[in-house]
Amino acid sequence: MRQRAIMTALAMTASLAFTQGCSSIAGSANTSEQVSKSKPNVLWIYMEDIDPVFSPYNDKFNSADDTPTIQMLADQGVTFSSAFSPAPVCSPARSAVITGTMPTTLGVHNHHSSRTIEDAIFLPDHVKTIPELMQTAGYATFNHGKDDYNFIYNRDELYEDDLMIDFWYTFAGQGDWLSIAKQDKPFFGQIQTTGGKWSIDSLYPKIKNQVKTIDRDSIDIPPYYPDIPSIREKMARQYDAARYTDHEVKEILAQLKDNGLLNNTYVFFFSDHGFNTERHKQFVYDGGIHVPLIVAYFGEDGELTQGSTRDDLVNLIDLGPTTLALAGLPTPNYMEGKDVFANDFSRDQVIATRDRCDFTIDRIRAVRTEQFKYIKNYFPERSMMQDSYRDRRQTFKDIKRLYAEGKLNSAQSVLPAPTKAPEELYDVVKDPYEINNLASDPAYAATLADMQTRLSTWQAQTGDKGSEPQNPESLRFMIDRWGERCVNPEYDFVRKHRRHNQPQKSLK
Repeated sequence: MRQRAIMTALAMTASLAFTQGCSSIAGSANTSEQVSKSKPNVLWIYMEDIDPVFSPYNDKFNSADDTPTIQMLADQGVTFSSAFSPAPVCSPARSAVITGTMPTTLGVHNHHSSRTIEDAIFLPDHVKTIPELMQTAGYATFNHGKDDYNFIYNRDELYEDDLMIDFWYTFAGQGDWLSIAKQDKPFFGQIQTTGGKWSIDSLYPKIKNQVKTIDRDSIDIPPYYPDIPSIREKMARQYDAARYTDHEVKEILAQLKDNGLLNNTYVFFFSDHGFNTERHKQFVYDGGIHVPLIVAYFGEDGELTQGSTRDDLVNLIDLGPTTLALAGLPTPNYMEGKDVFANDFSRDQVIATRDRCDFTIDRIRAVRTEQFKYIKNYFPERSMMQDSYRDRRQTFKDIKRLYAEGKLNSAQSVLPAPTKAPEELYDVVKDPYEINNLASDPAYAATLADMQTRLSTWQAQTGDKGSEPQNPESLRFMIDRWGERCVNPEYDFVRKHRRHNQPQKSLK
């Protein structure tokens, strides 16, 4: 095992005025371009917590007028309509994307692991992150913002920058990353944007007056939610967050253009997982794992069919191998991701995993094909809305209250019910909201058996580490942080056998 030092977060703030329209970014990029580098640059514009609520996805409420920059990206590249995250919460998803490997394969599946010396997880020596591999091909690397990986690493080994502005929230308009991007070698960079997290109460006031906010009465409420003011407000804020994200992306592209970098840069635009509300984030329904993904190129020598849409299944662990391929590097054998632009690329399924989320312990697996979704709940006795760090939000409290008052219908009651089905099966073509569970329907017995086999085969092939017991040191850290809110029975043993009276020292 290689023991890596933990990074230190630095804080910086700045802002950049919008100076250019989208049409000028796309239409006149050649006028200021430098001589192209021998290899293309690759930039990941990496959002948090947002569904595909942008115009390239034919969104009903965000048209090309509302998200013109994202529409322009789609016009310059490929829109993937069926891209899915490997996990519906930040740290396991990001750990998977940066290694090109499922989080359960590497044992980095529990949210907020490796936060202390005692529960440190180290990657095997042969496993390298995408930025480390890109460095071997002569690339400069940077990450402007959040990492959130569930393994121990030295940030200086991954990136040449020190641009950890804020561990949780960043503002993309700051141009410090340009000092690395403008070096006399190609760059692989990441710019983290706040995305759907702009919707939370502490951040939303910062964008409320900077976008044309959506009419709260106009939006559709999914049938698994009650139509109440708190839900309507929360869902509307996601659309507002998408509109503000469009402004941020506009700034990033303008900086690339102004510095002669745009025409030789592949731009990947995607989110780590779905929107941060109940039944989306932290859950393996499509609301939690279906994500936007667009890959754009503004030069004339790219490998993309510009303005095209692909409907085939893609897992975000494919981003790493695709990036490596653009740099002329092969995909390492240990990676489970694939180059999406390879002639032989294909997926007949994607897998998604959910395990411990901070102090809330659960284990859920999902298999998603083009037509069906199979979900295996390993703790059916635990509610979908069991105690969590989100249970003090108004939407959470309102749903629980209405359930207790008997005011929810059957679809709306699934979330707050005290138990959940051991297995779930949905025809996602006929039932995109995933509310009609077919697992007990005899007409779908063969489909259920096929999906069960798909899951068990994948688990055997990859060695799904989610079946292993929780690390007591990780649980002790959660108790130190969250106290009496840690109510799952797994914590009982840790409380009974505590070795120290003092809390652990956090590394992150």
